[in-house]
Amino acid sequence: MERAAELSLYRRELSSKRFRLAALLLFLLAAAALWRLGAGEWNIAPGRVAALLSPFLDEASRATPEALVVRSVRLPRFLAAVGAGGLLAVAGAVLQGLLSNPLAEPYTLGIAAGAAFGGALGFFIGSAAVTPMAFVGALAALALVTLIASRCGRGAAYIVLAGIITNSMLSAGVTFLKAVADDRLAAIVLWLMGSLSGASPAGAWAVWGAAALLFIPAVLYSGSIDALSLGEGRGELLGISEARLRTVLLTVTSLATAVAVSFFGIIGFVGLVVPHVIRRLIGPLTRPLLFFSFLGGGLLLAAADGVAQRLGELPVGVITAIIGGPFFCWILVSGRKAG
Repeated sequence: MERAAELSLYRRELSSKRFRLAALLLFLLAAAALWRLGAGEWNIAPGRVAALLSPFLDEASRATPEALVVRSVRLPRFLAAVGAGGLLAVAGAVLQGLLSNPLAEPYTLGIAAGAAFGGALGFFIGSAAVTPMAFVGALAALALVTLIASRCGRGAAYIVLAGIITNSMLSAGVTFLKAVADDRLAAIVLWLMGSLSGASPAGAWAVWGAAALLFIPAVLYSGSIDALSLGEGRGELLGISEARLRTVLLTVTSLATAVAVSFFGIIGFVGLVVPHVIRRLIGPLTRPLLFFSFLGGGLLLAAADGVAQRLGELPVGVITAIIGGPFFCWILVSGRKAG
């Protein structure tokens, strides 16, 4: 009886903690929206921003320069940042659970590098080929990771090691493409560094669609991901086909990541940092982790993009790398101490 009361109290406290965190993240996202939509070369007051976003705004007001700046330039960029950040954070949460490895994310597994290599090849064909070639590159990188891991051993740890190897090889391939790019070099370099400066409504819709493509199956399989996160072979004891589940979710994650990379370049470490912070705040259960990771990832990338713009339109990938690099080292050091 006493044990049941303690469990009930724990659940209430956890539910309260999640509610407070959700309220905080939504409040910060709303504040970030007002900041990002109002700040720039032409500063617009938050109240005016809110008025310009009203669905009841008349046609004459929509045609004013203020409305065009907010609705046609800044709003797509903010939505693209939230969608891409949320997508990358959810991808990191899924990969870390699937592979039981705190270092797993699209950047460290070579998936982002594969999409970048394919997208860079697409520049040689034509701008319309960038996204399809990014899909091909991401899936090819996944196939290469799987092949290397199968030759070394079938454990999840080998997949992460294979991802690091694949990332190194494909990064070298991207460097080679830049060396022979000639007049395409500037466009490729700017794209690869990760930037949201040219975000369009089409790009924003694309990353939100890709986020939904990943989020829905991740939520549906969240219980199975929880089982896999307990360790290698635990899922099989519960009747879960670990190989099949990894194949499905790794493929979906690769395709979703390819969409973000094809539009906005490589933006690393969002999928590493956000799930770790959220997991420490609300616990390791996958389903709530996915929801909060999406909010946290969107907030992080929107804020990083704002900082990048303030510093002279730097690539946002530089800002996330500055945040993620030390965080990566901290995970390695703390993991070693724990071991």
